[in-house]
Amino acid sequence: MSPFLKPFLFLYDSTLSLLLLLFNGWSLEEAAAAHERLQADNNVAESEWMQIQYLWRKTRSIVLLPIFKGLVIMCLVLSIIVFFESFYMNIVILFGKLLRRKPEKLYKWEAMQEDVEAGSENYPMVLVQIPMYNEKEVFQISIAAVCSLLWPSSRLVIQVVDDSTDPVVREGVDIEIAKWQSQGINIRCERRDNRNGYKAGAMKEALTHNYVKQCEFVAVFDADFQPEPDYLARTVPFLVHNPDVALVQARWIFVNANKCLMTRMQEMSLNYHFKVEQESGFTRHAFFGFNGTAGVWRISAMDAAGGWKSRTTVEDMDLAVRVGLHGWKFVYLNDLTVRNELPSKFKAYRFQQHRWSCGPANLFRKMTMEIIYNKRVSIWKKFYVIYSFFFVRKVAVHFLTFFFYCIIVPTSVFFPEIHIPSWSTIYVPSMITIFHTMATPRSFYLVIIWILFENVMAMHRTKGTWIGLLEGGRVNEWVVTEKLGDALKNKLLSKVVQKNSCYERVNSKEVMVGIYILGCALYGVINGHTWLHFYLFLQATAFFVSGFGYIGT
Repeated sequence: MSPFLKPFLFLYDSTLSLLLLLFNGWSLEEAAAAHERLQADNNVAESEWMQIQYLWRKTRSIVLLPIFKGLVIMCLVLSIIVFFESFYMNIVILFGKLLRRKPEKLYKWEAMQEDVEAGSENYPMVLVQIPMYNEKEVFQISIAAVCSLLWPSSRLVIQVVDDSTDPVVREGVDIEIAKWQSQGINIRCERRDNRNGYKAGAMKEALTHNYVKQCEFVAVFDADFQPEPDYLARTVPFLVHNPDVALVQARWIFVNANKCLMTRMQEMSLNYHFKVEQESGFTRHAFFGFNGTAGVWRISAMDAAGGWKSRTTVEDMDLAVRVGLHGWKFVYLNDLTVRNELPSKFKAYRFQQHRWSCGPANLFRKMTMEIIYNKRVSIWKKFYVIYSFFFVRKVAVHFLTFFFYCIIVPTSVFFPEIHIPSWSTIYVPSMITIFHTMATPRSFYLVIIWILFENVMAMHRTKGTWIGLLEGGRVNEWVVTEKLGDALKNKLLSKVVQKNSCYERVNSKEVMVGIYILGCALYGVINGHTWLHFYLFLQATAFFVSGFGYIGT
């Protein structure tokens, strides 16, 4: 019997003996007999307790230990997979820079010039689409930036694809369009009476208008994106001079990266995506995922692959994979940047990350067999798309980050028999972190905070991935990421934001995980885990900070 229970049993026996004396008189014989009966009952209870302990030890050794050991092994394998994938991509980038494999050297590029006789007719017709939905704070910025593009006005059509339901926003868009039309800009607005298919449905319908048929290429800019005036001049020549190129993608930079700590963390993650994942895919395979904006498409390539589809919430990635499977090539321009806004509210960022993790996982489920049976591309490229592009980057990395570092490692304090090697908890994560932070050297001093924050967000990404793979109830949920523009500078808006109650700011999932990790940390301190509990306390704090809404603007 556990030594912790003996004092309680002694107190229990003494109390019952006293009560028997009080209610049955002061007969010592009767009291002794009653005490013997109680002692017998206690022996039975102790025997039952020992049986429970025995069953628990057996269940722990036969069931729980093997399961936990299997989960640890699975996480160790995923650690190796993710590490080598990150290492491989960085090696590709390194060799690409050493060999100076710039897009202008890999593909033909010549600046567009007016013909002496034909004039601007030498330029191809380009359609620019600006999809938006109740973008009250940013629609003027994006429309102004697109209308300032340096391209012959007779060869440019600007199309505002407006699904807004707010009458104030619709009126504002109309006023802005009329202003630019009065300056000779060929800009028009296309609206629907429904939101079927969300962004993909709107973009697909907008391409069916008769005036679009004369356009060869289409550039897409979301409502908060601000391209530089020379954007078309630097991208379209790749499409004109290389008939096998279907897409030219520019890199994102962020106008509000310094707004708060959360935007700094996002900048680090997205810089790695663009500077490493996207560029390595272009350098090695001439394929990468379209980012949904800041890219120029060859319309004929889109049509050949079936155009926009709304079967997932990542219509951009869906289109890119289908076009890539038709044998088209993509060009990524790391030196060409387009400004945009990061979500500065934690709730908005959570919704965005859910969509960005659920959609790819669901697309992976839908397209795996289609990729396998495809006969237009090589086996090596099919392997790259299935294994590297989808499985490792869109599925494995999310499961590893959350389950291993936020569930398995904390739970290991209850299973001292199982040893988790230090290479998986120290050396491999350190190397992966270095690979990530190299893309944003100015934020290297924030690396610890970035790790803890990424682990928190991995919970939402893992949940979204599960929903996408299993096609759960929120698989097609589409919440437009809230953009604030310069609104945070407005004191009135700041006062409105501050009216949110403390209860509304609480995120229960983060709080619950934080409580669990804190419990593991305290157990580790009591039982002598001298190093692990330091990490667990920090990680629990990160979950609490996020859970109680003390992050973002």
